[in-house]
Amino acid sequence: MSENTAPSGDAAGLGRALTANERFKRSFGTWLWGSMILATVAHFSIFNFWPELTAEDFSYDAPSLEQIDLPPEIDIPPPPERIARPATPVIATADISEDITIAPTTFEDNPVEDLPPPPDEVTTTDISAAPTFTPYTVRPSIKNRAEVSRALEREYPPLLRDAGIGGSVNVWFFIDENGAVQRTQVDESSGHAALDDAAMKVADIIQFTPALNRDKRVPVWISLPITFTTR
Repeated sequence: MSENTAPSGDAAGLGRALTANERFKRSFGTWLWGSMILATVAHFSIFNFWPELTAEDFSYDAPSLEQIDLPPEIDIPPPPERIARPATPVIATADISEDITIAPTTFEDNPVEDLPPPPDEVTTTDISAAPTFTPYTVRPSIKNRAEVSRALEREYPPLLRDAGIGGSVNVWFFIDENGAVQRTQVDESSGHAALDDAAMKVADIIQFTPALNRDKRVPVWISLPITFTTR
């Protein structure tokens, strides 16, 4: 056996060659110290050739504070004096005789000649001049509803009907004691002049029953909506 391959140590005593694991264990110390030396040299080299790091100046100047003079103290006035409670009324005692009688009222003591003059004659106002409140117990009702329905279709403006535009017009009616319509006027417009004009034409053909105030026929103002709708 040559000198290079001759076993040494335990391997020579055992008469066998070293295994790869045993050779690695024997060379562990060499690799450890070699790595330590190499790492130390690398660290010193990095710190030696690395550029010097400096911190940037982030300081700033704070603005100066201006002193403000405080306003003078305000003297708060004292609260108002408490209002005195009103005096409690005291019921006075009085002796009233039970023998007091009221003298009878007769025409001898109050003759006709001494009576006050009658009140001035009250002039009756014409309620047909403008819509006003008129009392009644039975409201007038429409008598010719079928004719009114035909008039609504006939008087509906074609342009608005074809465009699908409808509306409602509130109309004032002044109805006399016999149920006849004496005056009509627009109470609330529909927003379309053509619909308002058509509603007034329909209003001219509406017939009503008379209004009653208890059992007496009376003239009245009523407001009635006239509505145009598309089918």
